[in-house]
Amino acid sequence: MKQKISFSLLRATFAAVALMLVAATSAQAELLIRITEGADSAIPVSVVPFAENGNMPAGDKLSSIVQADLAMSGEFRPLPPEKMLSLPSRRSEVYFRDWRLLGQRYVLVGELTREGDRIQARYELFDVNREERILGETAAAPASNMRSLAHHVSDKVYEAITGVKGAFSTKLAYVTLDMSNGEPRYRLEVSDIDGKRARVRLQSKEPILSPAWSPDGKKLAYVSFETGKPVIFVHELSTGQRTKVADFPGLNSAPAWSADGQSLLMTLSKDGNAEIYQMNLQSRKVTKLTNHWAIDTEAVWDSEGKGIFFTSDRSGGPQIYYMAKPGAEPRRITFGSRYNARPRPDNTGNYVYYVHQRDQAFHIARTNLKNDEETILTRTESDETPSVSPNGRMLIYATKHNGESVLTVVSADGGAAYSLPASEGDVRDPAWGPIVR
Repeated sequence: MKQKISFSLLRATFAAVALMLVAATSAQAELLIRITEGADSAIPVSVVPFAENGNMPAGDKLSSIVQADLAMSGEFRPLPPEKMLSLPSRRSEVYFRDWRLLGQRYVLVGELTREGDRIQARYELFDVNREERILGETAAAPASNMRSLAHHVSDKVYEAITGVKGAFSTKLAYVTLDMSNGEPRYRLEVSDIDGKRARVRLQSKEPILSPAWSPDGKKLAYVSFETGKPVIFVHELSTGQRTKVADFPGLNSAPAWSADGQSLLMTLSKDGNAEIYQMNLQSRKVTKLTNHWAIDTEAVWDSEGKGIFFTSDRSGGPQIYYMAKPGAEPRRITFGSRYNARPRPDNTGNYVYYVHQRDQAFHIARTNLKNDEETILTRTESDETPSVSPNGRMLIYATKHNGESVLTVVSADGGAAYSLPASEGDVRDPAWGPIVR
């Protein structure tokens, strides 16, 4: 039993420790964008370069960032600016016949104006076939924060077309490793979802695992081995203050926040066997939610915050189970292979995503909770730690590509993908942050 516990519960730990074998030479591993696969059904859209009044900040243009955001989602196919017949910046300059000739369904135009240390963006989105404006807005941001302004525009455009909130203004958390000085240096980093503006939040010689965002986007919970054993911390991002919340004998692992941010699910083995507990973060009281001879771990709340999905080997190997409420009899969800682990439900309650083993390879799969249909979404072979975007339309996971460790984002149906390889070194354990308004 002890051997099975070690393998089942610490698989993620072993993966992190394995990073020590990979050499890195950069103090901070910047993530790069590489679109690897597009969707055949992507919507044609034109993001026309915005007109500019005044001195604009150096770096990527706002329209270029919006274009890249929309392409990343896998749901849009932006037209390259060099193929555009004209570059309008307002409604009176838009000739819809030209855009129909180019096969475009939507066109975004706009203008940037610098006013002191702020940039104001005026933009409009048009339905080409209906010759109708479907979005018009003015937004502003400090000149030093052009990327946030661009992601805001992307979110608005995405929502106007799809009816679903955009997630381009959200954040990613992930773990990188640097071995340039001959010893491991783990870093917990936070970046935009395109890998830009990365910041190191924690450094350690010991592994850092399982970052998890609070629902308000202000804190991260994670597991750190800095004391020589797994301990769960909560990290306030604005101040850097860290609070040790779980340091019981044995394992303290797999933190996951409740929807109200008042408690954490976690796996503890303080009573001998690995079980799922819920901790009230104010009182620090822990309540045992499972009680079984098998290994129960990797719990996460469902989309309504009432039941939990978790991994258990009570059927003989790791599988996904669902408990409708604390104390209820768990129901097995996955049956497609002998190994299914790390459940992550989407925000609609329709799907749960997880790591799925088939033919000695690990992929990301999902099960439709309405009809139990299982779909394998990825084509890579060493996939792990999936995390679902807060709008349910994208999924990020860690994998290997051509020998390098990368984060890969796929559309929720697996139809499109882009990767975020580290410029140097290794990157693992992604966590997609919430939409914060």
